[in-house]
Amino acid sequence: MTGVTAHGRRGDGSPPVDVLLVCSSGGHLLQLVQLRDEWERDRRHWVTFEKADAKSLLADEDVTYAFHPTNRNLPNLLRNVALAWKLVRRLRPAAIVTTGAGVSVPFCYVGRLFGARVVYIESFTRISEPSLTGRLVHPVAHSFFVQWPGMQRHFRKAKYEGAIF
Repeated sequence: MTGVTAHGRRGDGSPPVDVLLVCSSGGHLLQLVQLRDEWERDRRHWVTFEKADAKSLLADEDVTYAFHPTNRNLPNLLRNVALAWKLVRRLRPAAIVTTGAGVSVPFCYVGRLFGARVVYIESFTRISEPSLTGRLVHPVAHSFFVQWPGMQRHFRKAKYEGAIF
């Protein structure tokens, strides 16, 4: 089912979504789910990997499964760029919110091209050194959050407002 939308509630004629939530599975997904109070009233759509945790945590959500692995995998990067172009163009999200990792990069760049507000949250596991995804997304992010005060020195736009966990 990679590259297709699960739960099928959103057709081509649907209104734009408020927020596109993009993340890898595992801890990145868990961190974004922890922010439920921030997005639960919004019209939303998720992009993540087709893994057991995602299927369980997002059982009642609109989800598109991205191609993986993304690390050092050029074919899947290109597939995800095409997926981002198709999905962002169709959904027209007002904002893209992501906790990383690599799957989020094409969605942030394509979203920015289409006028979406890009919000990036650096992973809780990044205590002293920035992630590659953070470094790649920082130039296009409207808002960039870190979860450790010491991480602010790595990113010009970084804001620290506490940790998700």
